Amino acid sequence: MMYHHLRPLLFRLKPETAHELTLWLLRALGGVPPAAWVARRVFQAPDLPVECFGLKFRNPVGLAAGYDKDGLGFRGLACLGFGHVEVGTVTKIAQPGNPKPRVFRLVEDRALINRMGFPGRGAEFVARRMRGARPGGLVLGVNLGKNRDTPLDEAALDYLALIETFAPLADYLAINISSPNTPELRRLQGRGRLESLLAALDEKRREVAAQVGKSVPLLIKLAPDLTPAELDEALDAILACGMDGVIAANTSLSREGLRSPLSAQDGGLSGAPITELSLEMVRRIVRCTDGKLPVIGVGGVMGPDDARRLLDAGAKLVQIYTGLVYAGPELVKEIVSSASRWGRA
Repeated sequence: MMYHHLRPLLFRLKPETAHELTLWLLRALGGVPPAAWVARRVFQAPDLPVECFGLKFRNPVGLAAGYDKDGLGFRGLACLGFGHVEVGTVTKIAQPGNPKPRVFRLVEDRALINRMGFPGRGAEFVARRMRGARPGGLVLGVNLGKNRDTPLDEAALDYLALIETFAPLADYLAINISSPNTPELRRLQGRGRLESLLAALDEKRREVAAQVGKSVPLLIKLAPDLTPAELDEALDAILACGMDGVIAANTSLSREGLRSPLSAQDGGLSGAPITELSLEMVRRIVRCTDGKLPVIGVGGVMGPDDARRLLDAGAKLVQIYTGLVYAGPELVKEIVSSASRWGRA
């Protein structure tokens, strides 16, 4: 109910300004122990443990990549009840992203369109943020992407460097090859390029594990706009290269059924209009892999019912982002509390 009163004020701000303000507040929250204690009490959800990718999650609800790009707010976000937080997308070198404005609220559709283009302070900055104290019980993932100026044929070099930096620090790594806002990036989802990339990443993962005594799970984040045949080929490559799971899915280029006058903006669509896309993708992945490849369901999770449908479809975990913008931080507790009544464990 708190957010019900706050949202009209936030929605008067430009979307990116509102995001920066809430991230600043979360960063401050994570740095003030008494405030963090109060927040944990307010947003505390029932324990609902999930084991996945060899990791133990305190509940199945996580924050999707894109919100905390530079690792500034994950300590504060941990106070809101998330079982995991995915930092990023992080690139090897700092870059400004695409020109502003680059985020648009489609209020009539309960959606967002963004064309951020991986803005961020780069790998070394994020790594320094992660080397500090970690909130207890939080699984921390890092979403990795290539720099805009890195040629596609050299993309593997970016990802290899990022794995070397973050494998010792993160609980899992997500390989982002599906953002629509970095030119040509989605071409990496094709069978040939993907198998070559993932084989190299698996080799690097093993090399780093031998050095630090820890093997980090690698998850692949795919686009919801893949055709069934393209998805099947991508899954074949992911299985062949020994990857640990899939995140389904990234934002979409679809504009079907939108009412907002902002729907013509370029960028990736998230929120309620892509709920069915994400759900169908999760179902297909589970069916095509006989459930052998764990899936994080993300995209259009606007309330507990959406989360339940993804979990019933076979997702092991769910992630939210746009739902947080429209429903507020209470959404985490609502989903976890509902899931505990469904008998999820």
